Amino acid sequence: MHPMEQSSPRASTYLAEGAAHGEAASKTSADHAGNALSPGGPSPKMRARNLTVRYGPIVAVTDVSLDVPARQVLALIGPSGCGKSTFLRSLNRMNDTVPGAVVSGDVELDGQSICGTEIDPVLVRKRVGMVFQRASPFPTSIFENVAYTVRVAAHRGQRDVADRVEHALRQAELWNEVKDRLKESGTSLSGGQQQRLCIARALAVEPEVLLMDEPTSALDPIATAKIEELVSELRKGLTIVIVTHSMQQAARISHRTGFFNMGSLIEVGDTTTMFTRPREHQTEDYISGRFG
Repeated sequence: MHPMEQSSPRASTYLAEGAAHGEAASKTSADHAGNALSPGGPSPKMRARNLTVRYGPIVAVTDVSLDVPARQVLALIGPSGCGKSTFLRSLNRMNDTVPGAVVSGDVELDGQSICGTEIDPVLVRKRVGMVFQRASPFPTSIFENVAYTVRVAAHRGQRDVADRVEHALRQAELWNEVKDRLKESGTSLSGGQQQRLCIARALAVEPEVLLMDEPTSALDPIATAKIEELVSELRKGLTIVIVTHSMQQAARISHRTGFFNMGSLIEVGDTTTMFTRPREHQTEDYISGRFG
């Protein structure tokens, strides 16, 4: 049983059928340290409220409330061990898979809680995909790396598998590089290509939100630039949350940035404003290199 509070019984059907993108959620009266989106701005695709994550006696994330704007890129920055990746994994219930993890608070997707025990986390992850820090292609062909995901998530009315694979590889800007090599192993690709293959695998189920946990940390500058260009293209149709240790990367690709430290969300706001006129001294100290 998941330790979060149960949501409306209608939520399971809502998640299974998929909600219309960008449906407005109910307004909340709490504006935690300016973490809610301002009136007249983009509507939130996701909302975290009073989210706390514990691993046994260790509190990794403390009482975080944060709006994720629809069809924008939200970057999460902060020193190692500050809780940003743990928070990211809470947005599609990946912490469910961690032994001893206890999560309290709530996360909403299009205004519906995803945290009730009656909601299948697999359905959540179809709508909220994830790309991890290190590329992890399956030990099979390039085609099957993407096709497997399509088959697992298949339902009546979807495009056939081959079309879906091609579409996902095109979205990941990998198709032209591998279209004549689809039978080769996914592990034969370069590091940057492997990461884009993993992105294609995540995109193959047509998620509405894409979570990216330091997707370029193991890549060279050229491969990193390709991923950043891809994110800039994908954000036209997807909501993206990316954890990064690179403040330069956050400045290049994100609309909004949140700064975490010691398990707490210290500040979140427009990226340009955050990097030029931060409200909090901790944020200024981190951005200026005084710690972290």
